[in-house]
Amino acid sequence: MGPGLRVSSALAIVAVLLLGCTRTAPEQALRESISALQEAVEQRDASAVRGWLAEDFVGPGGMDRDGARRLAALTFLGRREVGVTLGPLDLSVQPEHATVRFTVALTGSSGGVLPDAGQVYDVETGWRMEEGEWRLTSARWSRKL
Repeated sequence: MGPGLRVSSALAIVAVLLLGCTRTAPEQALRESISALQEAVEQRDASAVRGWLAEDFVGPGGMDRDGARRLAALTFLGRREVGVTLGPLDLSVQPEHATVRFTVALTGSSGGVLPDAGQVYDVETGWRMEEGEWRLTSARWSRKL
């Protein structure tokens, strides 16, 4: 084996090791956090929803973290199923902060075949990296239809 081939082989091995040990890219981690938040809503778990919110979360009308949890709990009341369908995510990711814009269709059902309620919203969210996890710092939404 010639010196050039040895160097190439060594670099390939180092690359494989580094790729295997790298952390999740910030954008991928953010997408995973959004997916987990979506799952918490679909599971109708207001406490889990609250867990994704930063301590200083701010929503419409000055809504705080606990207000968002209460809104989620009230929304889940009387609905056996909650559906969340996200449109494409428009992400702007910085090392410690991110903005995500998307359209979401929310549906709710008391157990029938078809949803009892549904609405489409335009949403803009702010996120911050806290102790290795993305946390939702702000959310604004408006009805689309």
